[in-house]
Formats: sequence, structure tokens, C-alpha cells
Amino acid sequence: RDAMHTVFLYHAVPKGLNMSIVNPGGLPRYSDIDETSRKLCEEVILNKSADGKHVERFLEFAENVKKPAPAAAAGGAGGAPGAAQGKDAWRNGTYVERLQYGLIHGIDKFIDGDVEEARADLKIPLHVIEGPLMQGMGIIGDLFGAGKMFLPQVIKSARVMKKAVGYLTPFMEEEKRAAALASGEDPDQPKYNGVVLMATVKGDVHDIGKNIVGVVLGCNNYKVIDMGVMVPCEKILERAVQEKVDVIGLSGLITPSLDEMVYVAEQMKARDMKMPLMIGGATTSKRHTAVKLATKYEHGIIHVLDASRSCTVVSSCLSSEKKSYLEDIKDEYTEIREEYYATLVDKKWKTLQQAQKMKPTIDWSKVPPKP
Repeated sequence: RDAMHTVFLYHAVPKGLNMSIVNPGGLPRYSDIDETSRKLCEEVILNKSADGKHVERFLEFAENVKKPAPAAAAGGAGGAPGAAQGKDAWRNGTYVERLQYGLIHGIDKFIDGDVEEARADLKIPLHVIEGPLMQGMGIIGDLFGAGKMFLPQVIKSARVMKKAVGYLTPFMEEEKRAAALASGEDPDQPKYNGVVLMATVKGDVHDIGKNIVGVVLGCNNYKVIDMGVMVPCEKILERAVQEKVDVIGLSGLITPSLDEMVYVAEQMKARDMKMPLMIGGATTSKRHTAVKLATKYEHGIIHVLDASRSCTVVSSCLSSEKKSYLEDIKDEYTEIREEYYATLVDKKWKTLQQAQKMKPTIDWSKVPPKP
């Protein structure tokens, strides 16, 4: 059943499915389903096979799955050691491989030990985040974009990432404090490179990606004002003016957050604000930012793909090259918009009435029921 659900979603989401009720704990990744099971599921779901006997094959396979293998049936401590060893075989990899596997599969049991091993090797805690951890999140982003991972799985992965960053945070704080003392500065009154306000927009409670960006920026000597989740537009903009921030960063994971981000951009223009606006989150994209957001506010809207890019973006927004940087972004987004609108020209839309007249007609008399 779990494999059936995953295969169904894999094919249905690109065809327009936008609502489903599933058990996120029993939803394997599409690429993790063995080829035989995946083929059988796809034949049944698509009702298509070379010989037309896919249902019979599927039922036969399901019956065999129900029957425990002789070794497993023996049970006990020595019943099926091979299965247990196979399940934990990933623990034999390098710490990079183990960290990425744990992230992708949402396993946090070993994360502290693996992160500590990475920290001991890489020496600098931030390098663990920007290296193997962000590489793992990048793989997750690619799988999610390809429809091979779904939102519940991404959330499980994000929780593992949060635990990993939480383990590293005290080490990074201590490192930052030591650096301030070494340079003769008061660690309790640091001099920042700039001020960034971060918030998850109204209607959205997801904050793990935002928190990671905050950690990365903080480690690069930026003051980060984190307003948390479910933050209304008015509070974001009022705080930005009050704190005289240099950049605003908006985060969101669910689709309605995209509309709220558009509203924030419109209100920034209405209030004649001047600071650049960063956009990030699982449902955001460069194309959406170019098409829906970039035209709403003229002082810089930048889509940030992941936390590792945030420092480069903020640094560019605060540098002497800010004007040319934002102009380049604007030109890129204009090109993306034009390409997007060009794809709509050849689309021929039909009215609801026209579509209803095209519904398929089936002559059931030609399809006798099976006994």
C-alpha cells in the first residue's frame, strides 16, 4: 500500500493533483521502491501492460509479500540477521554519506554523533553546515522538485537538519566570542556587517530553513532579527523601519505563503521602503519571484535558493556594487518573465462548457463484466 501511494502521487501530482490524504510516516521515496514493486504498481495504477495481466501479477506478488520468508519466520535473535544488517548498512559509509542519508530519510537517531565526527574533521562548525549538511538538503530539494519526495518527507528531513544545527550552535557561538576577544572587541557589544530581518510570513508555521539562514548569517557577523513564524505584513514592515534594517528576508513552505509574499512586496512599495527583499522557502522559485514578485517592488527582490547562498546575496546588497548587482538581477528576472509569457501564447484555452462537451463516452455494453 505504501508503494502504491508513492507511485500514485509521483504520477498524479504533475497531472494536477493538489490535495491528498496520506500517512506521511508510511510514504517511501519513489527512488527507494525496488524496481519490481514499482513496475507492478505503475502497471496497475496506469492500467497498462503489454499482456494485460498486470492485476493478476500484482495480486500474486502481494500474496507472496504477505508470507514471511523461512528465515524471518524462525524469528528470535538470530532469525534474520541479514535483513537487519542490510537495513543499517548505510552506517558503514563516511560521515558525509551518513549525514546525507540521515537527512534524506529523516533519521535523527545518529545525527549528533555524525555531526560531531564531521566537526572534528572539518574543525570549523560552519563548514559542517555549508558542506555535507547543505549538500544533503540540496539533494532533498532536487528530489522534491522532481516529485520523488513529498512535503511530509521534506518536513521530516528539515527536523533532522534542525537537530544538527542545534548541536553545532553552541560551538559556533563560542567560536564567535573567542574571535571577538582575540580582536580586542567586546563580545557583548559586537560590530556587525549589517542588519537582516527574517520572518516566516502570515499563515505559515514552518521556520527551519529560515533558522538555518539566520545561523549562517550570524556566523558571518550579520545581526539577525528573527521575528518567528506567522508574522503579519504590518509587523514585519514596522519592525524593519524601527530597527533600520538593511535587508528583509521572507520565508514560507506552503503555497499560500507565495501570495502573502506578494502582498508584503506591494506594501513595501506603498510605504516607499528602499531595502532589498530576499525570498526563500520550499515552494518559492526564481521563476515565481520573477513573474509574481519582481514587478511589485523596484528596490530589489532576490530569490535565494538555499542558506549557503544567503551571505553572498546580503553581502552584494550591502556592497558598493549594490546598484549593478540589483540591475543584473532585474535583467535576469525580466528575461525569465518574457520566456514564461511566451509559453502562454500558444496555449488554447477552452471554456468550462466546451470542456464538458468533450467528456469521454463509454459504451458499457461492449465491456461485459467479469464473472
